[in-house]
Amino acid sequence: MKRVAAVAAMSVLGLSACSGTDSAGSSAVPGAASGGGGDVLASAPVATAADILPGSTMEKIKKRGELIVGGSLDAPLLSQQNPATGEVEGFDADLGKALATYIIGKPKVKIVNSASETREALLSNGTVDVVFQTYTITPERAKQVAFAGPYYSSGLTIAVKKGTTGISSPQDLNGKTVIAGANTPAIPEIQKLAPQAKIITFGGDPECVQALKQDRGVAYVQDETLLVADAKKDPSIQVVGSPFTTDPYGIGLPHGDDQFKKFVNDWLTKIQSQGVWQKIWQNSLGTVVQGAAPTPPAIGSVPGS
Repeated sequence: MKRVAAVAAMSVLGLSACSGTDSAGSSAVPGAASGGGGDVLASAPVATAADILPGSTMEKIKKRGELIVGGSLDAPLLSQQNPATGEVEGFDADLGKALATYIIGKPKVKIVNSASETREALLSNGTVDVVFQTYTITPERAKQVAFAGPYYSSGLTIAVKKGTTGISSPQDLNGKTVIAGANTPAIPEIQKLAPQAKIITFGGDPECVQALKQDRGVAYVQDETLLVADAKKDPSIQVVGSPFTTDPYGIGLPHGDDQFKKFVNDWLTKIQSQGVWQKIWQNSLGTVVQGAAPTPPAIGSVPGS
């Protein structure tokens, strides 16, 4: 996709993290309800009885009555718990609810606390059914988990404290202390483009943002979509330069369940063709991004998907 389409035009970034509950061209407060999530889910497709194959993962989830998702509670615009309602809202959160609706007939979701270093384990040991958490598809990760999608595309960029000068590209990070999330694609990219940089890592986005504000590093490298909400929420942070990678997001699935992967990919195709994906984007990321919803990347279009 084109630099997360319109997000690139804003040149600002966001976050990722952990935990859960169940749920149902302007600017907005990150995490604030836009008022359309319920209406979108009401029009979301529901699988036919023939789609829920006997003995399948889908049947197990339907009998259980809830979809267990590895995700976040503190990621504005992506997956954040609304303190007023208790609902988890945002792009990833609502996609999880839409998948639950497809399987169960209602948006019944339980979100399990997940971080970048625990997602693979949560899938492999069966703690969660899927992961919706800005989970970039890479060939290395695809050795441990399966990916449906990609369902979105973003890219790494740089955040600094407002007023910082001399940093506008990855090469400017050479010789400087740089913050990155543990087990994220930012680490090898920094090592490649700024080999003299000193990298310090933290488990989640909130910790990385706090470290930046405490001057523990002069820059924070993270996914643009993730950082867009951070910069919107906290005016002491600003994004510099443009994305310098293309990072496709996938839906994390347990390895070896090709039946479930096909089912999830078929669902993605349906919500994209019916406009549900676009409405979910508009109600979340689209509240701070100007322009129409971007075109989703082609399913199966990247190595590892």
